Amino acid sequence: MQIDINRLSREYAEKNILVIGDIILDAYIYGKVDRISQEAPVPIVAIDRKKFKPGGAANVALNLSGLGANVQLLGVTGDDSNAEELQNCFQESENIQLLLVKDKSRPTIVKTRIIADGKQVFRLDEEITSEISSLLIEELIKVFNESCKDIDGIIIEDYNKGALPKEIISHIINHSSEHEIPVYVDPKYDNYECFKGVRLFKPNLIEYNAIVRNKQFGSLPNSGFKFKEFIESDILLLTMGADGMSLYHNNQHNQIPTKARNVYDVSGAGDTVIATFAINDLCGLDPLESSTIANLAAGRVCEEIGVFPISVDSLKEIFSHHYNMD
Repeated sequence: MQIDINRLSREYAEKNILVIGDIILDAYIYGKVDRISQEAPVPIVAIDRKKFKPGGAANVALNLSGLGANVQLLGVTGDDSNAEELQNCFQESENIQLLLVKDKSRPTIVKTRIIADGKQVFRLDEEITSEISSLLIEELIKVFNESCKDIDGIIIEDYNKGALPKEIISHIINHSSEHEIPVYVDPKYDNYECFKGVRLFKPNLIEYNAIVRNKQFGSLPNSGFKFKEFIESDILLLTMGADGMSLYHNNQHNQIPTKARNVYDVSGAGDTVIATFAINDLCGLDPLESSTIANLAAGRVCEEIGVFPISVDSLKEIFSHHYNMD
């Protein structure tokens, strides 16, 4: 693959990308287990430390920032201390502009992972997933209209947490179509039909199977062509875990094997894929090249424990490892 990753990294810094979607705070509580509770047959975790990282759409923004892009992050948080903790995570990310709309009726979404002796023992989710109010919908659309005047691309991260009602999705799709702004979508089942006509539709295999379950599309790989025609996207990219990625573009299908060297944690890999694909696509690479680089980036972040955004340096390192480039 003849790609100048150093030249590309310079082009990344020229891109302005808007990320909109469900914003999550990932919390990690690390500790040790040395006894079982007398109250119930459960381990007692003695806490050593806590760590907070951006998740969901916020992690996509952090991946883009790590690659050097100028990023705007639009979404909903609660009006609480966890929203402040989330904002603190971005203190060193000077190329991210936070456009956070606060909702006093719901908490900031927090996913807390309890990790004892190096292993995750359970997870706690704090969230309200009902649809946001009509007033918040209006405010999000207003902020979107004000923020998307000079952007090169839009990434939509739908985690089915209520922050992306169909009214907002339709407005984004119509606006982007009118202004010829490419849209890249990481979907969930409920709203997938709202995303017809986007540049990239990127479900994982579980989401894809849920979407096509009641349709007479047959099985992969042939069903991918039929679904791509149905969703009217330029590109369909299925992320398939250990089986890599399946790319559909025009009348071509490419199976891209995974490139992870040592897999420790797959958390956030999908966020890395869509961020890396989008920025390379905006730099003019063809879909196979963009998918290949996104696959490398996803493999790299899976080598870390916890959500770990890609950076230019780590992308260059794994690119050099696989393609023997200086």
